[in-house]
Amino acid sequence: MFKGEIISICVALSWTVTALFAEVASKRIGSLPLNVCRMAMSLVALALTLWLTLGVPYPRYADGSTWFWLLLSGVVGYVLGDYCLFKGYILIGSRFGQLFMTLSAPTAAITGFLLLGEKMGALALLGMVVTLVGIGMSVLSKQATPSPLERGTPIGGGYVSKTSARSSVWRLKLSPKGVLYGCGAGMGQGIGLVLSKMGLQHYHTSLLAHGLTPDSVPAEAVLNIPLSLSMPFAATMIRAIMGIIGFSVALLLFTKGGKQQLNHAIHDRKSMLCAFCSMMFGPFVGVSMSLLATLYTSTGIAQTLMALTPIFIIAPAAWLFHQKVTPREVLGALISVAGVSLFFV
Repeated sequence: MFKGEIISICVALSWTVTALFAEVASKRIGSLPLNVCRMAMSLVALALTLWLTLGVPYPRYADGSTWFWLLLSGVVGYVLGDYCLFKGYILIGSRFGQLFMTLSAPTAAITGFLLLGEKMGALALLGMVVTLVGIGMSVLSKQATPSPLERGTPIGGGYVSKTSARSSVWRLKLSPKGVLYGCGAGMGQGIGLVLSKMGLQHYHTSLLAHGLTPDSVPAEAVLNIPLSLSMPFAATMIRAIMGIIGFSVALLLFTKGGKQQLNHAIHDRKSMLCAFCSMMFGPFVGVSMSLLATLYTSTGIAQTLMALTPIFIIAPAAWLFHQKVTPREVLGALISVAGVSLFFV
């Protein structure tokens, strides 16, 4: 009983751990070196997984259309999205970085409407508003601005006494650049998700062309696992291939001292341990458990529970990184996650 719900909560906890490890590593070695290392590690783990499930260490049965859409998804979701996410971790921390990831739900809904013709009901539109309100509550603060009289106005060589006249304005309490990176991460995740869905649809068509179905098990597979469960890992590998290419080009060709940064990162044991843990709890354990969760409960319930990461991360981030958390920020995170849940009602 409640097996799927328990697994979904474990996924949210897994992604919380991923974000915390990623923040530590990002601040030590930088966003690009970390992502190059993570992509390399994930390719090794995915190759082993595909060898066990498909009998070969590469995305078997994927045709040209599948590769095109999944590589495009890798550019948007991994190269742009993850770059923004980890830069955001450096500037605003993993707690707020994960809060902005709730933007992936409305972004995916809009992208699905534009590219796939998916319907957007009234609840989806309400969910967008609620999500934005929750984020706004967390990142904006009302600050009093002193009037000219309160600051003191020169009169006859002196200053009048201060008055209590004040005006209040809403201001960002985070780095504006960090907020932009956070928005880019959430939007990249949402668009990448839709592009991945398009790639998986082509993958399904390619399987049928090979005389297979999602329930088929390749004869060469080591484990008796149907293609429906191994296809997402194959799709993730294609995205990861694009990811390591994009991050490597950005680091080695367009970043001053990129080779030295990568060499430093590889020899930083603590960073490599954090990168490995981030990879294992994120794209590897997190993805596999999220697939398993949908087998035991509805997709809507699973997605809603897995979106709890911005709430779960508040306490450990405050403890590990000595961050001050206000009741307003907690309420904002709760409202933002509530907005996400409306997309799956």
